[in-house]
This record gives sequence, C-alpha cells and structure tokens, in this order.
Amino acid sequence: MRNVPLGSTGLTVPNVVAGMMRIDDKTDDEVRALYGAAREAGIDFFDHADIYARALHSAEERFATALGLSAAERGEIRLQTKAGIVREGPSFDFSYEHLVTSVEASLRSLRTDYIDVLLLHRPDALVEPAEVARAFDHLESTGKVRAFGVSNHTPRQIDLLRTAVRQPLVANQVQLSIAHAPLVTQGLAANMEGTPQSAVLDGGGLIEYCRINGITLQAWSPLQGTRGDGGVFLGNPDYADLNAVIDELAEKYDVPPLAIAVAWITRHPAGMQVVLGTTSPGRVTDAALGSDLRLTRAEWYALVRAAGYLVP
Repeated sequence: MRNVPLGSTGLTVPNVVAGMMRIDDKTDDEVRALYGAAREAGIDFFDHADIYARALHSAEERFATALGLSAAERGEIRLQTKAGIVREGPSFDFSYEHLVTSVEASLRSLRTDYIDVLLLHRPDALVEPAEVARAFDHLESTGKVRAFGVSNHTPRQIDLLRTAVRQPLVANQVQLSIAHAPLVTQGLAANMEGTPQSAVLDGGGLIEYCRINGITLQAWSPLQGTRGDGGVFLGNPDYADLNAVIDELAEKYDVPPLAIAVAWITRHPAGMQVVLGTTSPGRVTDAALGSDLRLTRAEWYALVRAAGYLVP
C-alpha cells in the first residue's frame, strides 16, 4: 500500500481509504471481515459521516460496536468523519453549535476520545467563516479533532473559509472516477470553443489549487459513471469502449479490473486518496491492488479517451 501526504500535517496516509457509509445493516462478523480485509491490505484510514446509513451516527455506532477496539488498536488507525448536512431538511448548517454537537455525537458513537480528521460535508451557502473558525478552535483546543478539511468545495469556497479559519484545511473530498472526471478533463479542453468538456466547473482548476495549497484530494464514488442510470461503469455496456481498455490493462498487469479503476486515480501526481464504498472484503482486497500500480502516461490517457473525454 502506497502512502501519500495528508495535507500539510506531516503525516502520511494510505492512498486507498475504506468508506463506512453502508455498514449499519451488517452483522458484527461482516463488519469485522471488512475491517480485517482493509487492515490486511494496508488500509488504516476509515471514512465516516454523521448522516451515513439509516439514522444519525448509526454507521459510526455499528463500526464501534462490531469492532470493540482497544485503546491501543484505536491508536493504530485513523478515523475521519463529516458534519454539516442536516438530513431532515435536507439543508446545511456550518454553525458553531451544529458542528460541535455533531462531533460530540460522533465521538460517543465511535467510542473514541478524538477524531483524526473532520470534514465539512459539502458547502453551506449560508456559511459564516467566523462560526466555522470558532467551532474548529474549540474542537482543536479540547483535543476532540486533530485535523480539518472540507468536501466538494471549490477554490473560492476554500479561500472564503481561510479568511477566518486558522487551521490548515488538509483534505477536500470530491467525486472523481475515470467516467466522472470533469475536475481533470476540463483542463485538457480549456479554451476550446464548442466543447462541453471545457466548461469551467467547481471554480476551475480545483486539482491544481489543492496541489498548490497542500490539500489532499480524496476521490469518492471512484467507480461511478454518468451514463444510463449513473451506476458503476465496470462491466457496464454503456461503457463498452472504456471496459475494453480496462480489461486489456487488467490482463497486462494481472490484476482485477477494479484495480485499474483505482490505479487511474492513484497515478495522478496530486497524491489522491481513493475512498471505497464497498462492503465486500474481496473487493477491498482487489481495489488495494491498484494502490501501487503505476500506469504509464499512454495508458492513463488511453483510459481518458476511452471514457469519451477529449484529449487534444
């Protein structure tokens, strides 16, 4: 498992992350098997959110109950969670009270004294940076959160937070896959007239912005496409050309196709983390094989072209 820097913290983290969004209907044995497969593959980073699963904090609670980690075992892993979405709205709330209350509930649910990384869960259009700063200062000074970041934020939204927040924002979790890659491909077609791909999205240059500012990008839904029902692209006839190239590379490198999908993201020099959403131990093992697999430039661009994006 290849490690990458976690923002400006000086820490390194695995470039494949185990997402815990769908575990609250799993048995103790199933959660333990998933966790064990992740640890065996070298993954010690687990991604949560307060709103994941059926009830608030229920996935966090399921994780802690099933595993019953000792203090020593807790110290071997990193737990990331998110706050800011009000599911009953749905709406967003980056107020001091909401963020602090949510983190305290996550701590109780996860049965831990601290969160390694807290992300603001999607942007809040009504954000008041001073409120966020007050929440972050409290959570840091009380030892409840060790590092902070965002999700799905544009460069300007990050800059706005940084007018008040004094802690470095170490991560930005964004949607990215071979088949959903506007963050990457809009730059390839920049200034090309009549090309939808060239439309400036998410503030423009988000990947470059994060690289310049030492923010680790975390790719969620790394297997999701946009065609048909918007489901997984692997084996999907709507992505026949893409799957043909993936299968060819999988045979060349003697890995499952899933590893190629992961390797396309981990090949990027931004040092991204891939956030898996699977609850299958076997798929975690397969995905982890893409961590160290370094595609050539020609192979990486061949996948971009096969996904239907323009490579001038």
